[in-house]
Amino acid sequence: MCIGANIAVAKSFPKAEKAAIDTTASYHNPDSSDIFYQHLELGEVVITGLAGDTKVKRMPSAVSVIRPKDLWAKASTNIIGTLAQQPGISEVTTGPGISKPVIRGLGYNRVVVVNDGIRQEGQQWGDEHGIELDGAAVYSAEVLKGPASLMYGSDALSGVIIFHPEPVAQLGSVGGSFESEYQTNSKLINYSASTNGNINNWVWNVRSSGKWAQAYKNSFDGRVSGSGFREDAQSAMIGKNGDWGYSRLKFSRYHIRPGIIEEDAPDRFGSKPALPFQQIHHYKVVSDNTFLIGDGELKAIIGWQQNRRQEFEESAGEPGLDLKLNTVNYDIKYISANLNGWKLAGGVGGMYQKSKNQGDEFLIPDYSLFDAGAFATASFKAENWTFSGGLRADLRRLQSKASENRFEAFSRNFKGVSASLGAVRNFGESFTVRANVARGFRAPNISELGSNGEHEGTFRYEVGNHGLKPENSLQFDLGADFTSKYISVQSALFLSRISNFIFLAGTGEYSADGDPVFTYSSGTATLKGAEVGVDIHPVHSLHIASAFSYVFGKERSGEYLPMIPAPRLFSEVKYEISHDGDLLNNSFVAINLDWTMKQDRVYSVGNTESASAGYALLGASIGTDLVLNGRTAASFYIIASNLTDKVYRPHLSRLPFASPGRNVTIKMLLPF
Repeated sequence: MCIGANIAVAKSFPKAEKAAIDTTASYHNPDSSDIFYQHLELGEVVITGLAGDTKVKRMPSAVSVIRPKDLWAKASTNIIGTLAQQPGISEVTTGPGISKPVIRGLGYNRVVVVNDGIRQEGQQWGDEHGIELDGAAVYSAEVLKGPASLMYGSDALSGVIIFHPEPVAQLGSVGGSFESEYQTNSKLINYSASTNGNINNWVWNVRSSGKWAQAYKNSFDGRVSGSGFREDAQSAMIGKNGDWGYSRLKFSRYHIRPGIIEEDAPDRFGSKPALPFQQIHHYKVVSDNTFLIGDGELKAIIGWQQNRRQEFEESAGEPGLDLKLNTVNYDIKYISANLNGWKLAGGVGGMYQKSKNQGDEFLIPDYSLFDAGAFATASFKAENWTFSGGLRADLRRLQSKASENRFEAFSRNFKGVSASLGAVRNFGESFTVRANVARGFRAPNISELGSNGEHEGTFRYEVGNHGLKPENSLQFDLGADFTSKYISVQSALFLSRISNFIFLAGTGEYSADGDPVFTYSSGTATLKGAEVGVDIHPVHSLHIASAFSYVFGKERSGEYLPMIPAPRLFSEVKYEISHDGDLLNNSFVAINLDWTMKQDRVYSVGNTESASAGYALLGASIGTDLVLNGRTAASFYIIASNLTDKVYRPHLSRLPFASPGRNVTIKMLLPF
């Protein structure tokens, strides 16, 4: 489908619906193997990371757009692992079922994940707490790099990941899909089935997914006991489109049972975890509405979500740790139409939380939290220039309760101001220069302020600090993109200074049970880095691409910052064949080398972390669409990773074992 055809389809929907279609569109030029057209199309993709919809080529700071084909051509055991293959994005892993996103060296509560239109709220502060969502329900993704507190409030200090669902069906159609996946290393089996439709502008989508994985293996440890997991998820959406806008009601349920991986543990190799193991439930209800008022749009979203995390150590019936977190999110904003080149937006947003311990073990106290913020943004687009900026004020109140002779009651109020100012200069269609300066804000989380207990999943005793102050960052971004018929280059540089930077450090002491004691401290941190991507197109259909990412972090005292990913270079040679009308279309074959360098710039105080060796992983992939009667009847992918069965352990892995060895993934998608 060409760009013009896609826009023509979008015009059959209400105005409020067009942005969602453009945002998630996987543009396809008839000559899709021409690198020049591919990158021109990517620049035209509309994203929703700002208050209004903005084309990628007019974004003042770095953004990654991961389209449906990009997601399907990668292999991982979860959606965060798939995103972590992008430059500037990493993952903290605690086994194949648990991954946390890291953007430019910062993760945990410094990254906001948006799913179903609201920020995902679970236990982001913990190493072994993943992102509780169904990867099969993700159609495309946006990654905003750098402070995004302006739009999303506290916690978006390093960036935002926005997951988009499948666009609603075209008027008068009913369809669906079935997809499945198998991985040889852990014998992972994954399936997802969905159906959707649009009859008389009533829209719906229903999906059910399941995943089973046995213990993974590598050539050094053999099978890693306790690394198997089970996952299942269901979701549904029903809504109404009209000339007035649209309204959607969304429901989702997510459940995962990962094992707790320990050294010297008994053999536990199946997909049904034996003791000890975790169990996480996440429920969500979201009302997503857009109303057309004049030439502008009023967006109103309210959502409820519950996250319940349990650890079973001695009995499968009675959890030791049992945390229940309820969150109500709200977001109301108005976006104006284009007013002589100006586009304005403003609104309010925040959340209310209540967390309760229901087990016999404790790590954090019971608490309640109220968060509110107000923002205003403006952008001005001239012929070749785009200017944008804005301001936000936030207020957060946290109240902690006393309990179990371990936690004392305390309350804290946090205020913060965020701001940004950026400019983009387009020199024709081939060259773009962008610059941005932003101030971000993050309030300390409950674990940093009030934790006091043994953290089973990370094998340490953690102690919070009531006196921590909010983090404030000042970041400068500079980027340049160039596209010609034979080469494309994207580059981004950043420099960030964070005051009151909070980190967890070992004390050198041990608890009564023999676990090392870690406490939260703060200081002034500086991070700087770069991302550079080059794609060479010497002949038709051939791509030779490399992407390099680097982050350096240091504290004012002279110590390196903990949990900084190692420099990484990913290179790929890919040959594509794409001819409309053929039985096989959008076919490709690729070979890649993923080289992660050593990381010896570590925070070694109190044995907090140790250096990691470098490694290089060889991979290959092949894929194609099967076309019958002019329609895609099926898509097939085979992705091989770590072909040489290399023994390695990423710097951000929290496991005492090496990562999975050689693995082959087979994927199939059947649309109907």
